[in-house]
Amino acid sequence: MYILLIIFGAILSYFFWIQCIFYRQNSAKSRKHLLRFMLCRDKQIKSSQTSDLTGDVRALFLTAHPDDECMFFAPAILRLVELNASVHLLCLSQGNYYNQGFQRREELLDSCAVLGIPASQVTIHDCKELPDDPNVEWSISMASSLILKHIRAHSINLVLTFDGRGVSGHSNHTAIYKAVSYLASIGNIPDDCSLLSLSTIGVLRKYLSFLELPISWLLPSDLCCVIGSKGYVQAKRAMLCHRTQLLWFRYLYIWFSRYMIINTFQVIDQGPKNLKIY
Repeated sequence: MYILLIIFGAILSYFFWIQCIFYRQNSAKSRKHLLRFMLCRDKQIKSSQTSDLTGDVRALFLTAHPDDECMFFAPAILRLVELNASVHLLCLSQGNYYNQGFQRREELLDSCAVLGIPASQVTIHDCKELPDDPNVEWSISMASSLILKHIRAHSINLVLTFDGRGVSGHSNHTAIYKAVSYLASIGNIPDDCSLLSLSTIGVLRKYLSFLELPISWLLPSDLCCVIGSKGYVQAKRAMLCHRTQLLWFRYLYIWFSRYMIINTFQVIDQGPKNLKIY
């Protein structure tokens, strides 16, 4: 009986800890910290000024396929939209692996509308050199050229994309990271633009849903975005827009993936490196 009481107390304490983290992440202080991170990395801006600079954030999410935006980046997108940032999306393929490209393009626009990204700020590329195919190595030079053109055209100052493991290991995801890293290594990214990569985590943590939050909170990251129940419902609605992708395991993903609730990012260093161009 005593052991059961200890276990019950530990479980209650863990859920209370999660509730405290949710509260802290969605507090006004946390929002101000997020703004300071986005706007002040290369600028001398006082923290008292950040509330007047939300419109200065021009964020670009780089994805490989329609549905990446809500499967992996929904928490960050929703937090940035909440802060009145100008959020753009560049998807480097229209998801035509099963010849459903036209449908998936429309689904992506519907999903973005749910997440708060206007259609005018969504760009979907359809290049033969960048097909939706895990067995094809994307041209890093072409991908980096398209990304840089978009950054310059829209004066982007915050780029968010996959890391070197691509969350799911998909080669198209990792190709985007290679392209962004290449641009960073040769100094082509504008000085006022920060680069962030979405942290890939292990399978066990990945499917703990909100129970994973304390782990993400304790482990080091450069940016952590967390959404509550209202945000989760919105992210779920966005995912349900991708009707062609709603196989049985997608529903399990919606219910159990921590990426539907939590995003952690690491800064991509901008310095000289030797990278191959394919």
